Amino acid sequence: MSIPAGFDELIHPATRLSVVALLAATEWADFAFVRDSLSLSDSALSKQLHTLEEAGYLELHKEGGGRKRRTRVRLTDHGRTAFEGHVAALRAIVEGAGPAVAETPPPLRHESGAGR
Repeated sequence: MSIPAGFDELIHPATRLSVVALLAATEWADFAFVRDSLSLSDSALSKQLHTLEEAGYLELHKEGGGRKRRTRVRLTDHGRTAFEGHVAALRAIVEGAGPAVAETPPPLRHESGAGR
């Protein structure tokens, strides 16, 4: 089976896919909101955000300093396009499996009490 166009290996891992999907639903999100929504540690989220930022998929904006520091994050246009392409590719994979799944016969049922 060939991989559909738009499938994005960078976005595909579950944690990054979850981050990008969450950000796709908003313009900007606070770091704490993303962290808490996805039940990630600060370090785990920071690592994923750094990877996505290096690829140009998101933008980080840091405000303030010290304990009052606030980090906000958003998808770039490039990131949003990559996410939409990846979702379309996943749909194509699932739809491609549809007929094979539909043709699978149901499992055999064993009658209880048979042979009485």
